[in-house]
Amino acid sequence: MKRSIRIAQHSTSISLEPEFWDELKAIAGRDKISLNQLVATIDTGRKGNLSSALRLHVLKNLKAQHGN
Repeated sequence: MKRSIRIAQHSTSISLEPEFWDELKAIAGRDKISLNQLVATIDTGRKGNLSSALRLHVLKNLKAQHGN
C-alpha cells in the first residue's frame, strides 16, 4: 500500500504492507509522537531506502518487546 507522508519539509510516498503501517502507528503511539515524527527519525538514521528502514525498525521493535 502506497501512502504519502511529509518529512523533512517535503512530501514523499512510501510503499508498505498494512501490517507494517499498523505497527508503526502503534510504536508512535507508545512513544507519544506522531507517525510523521517517527518516520522522520527513522529517515535520518537509515541506510538504504526508506521503506526497508521502516520495516527493519518494526522488526527490531518487535524483537525488543519479546526479549530477542
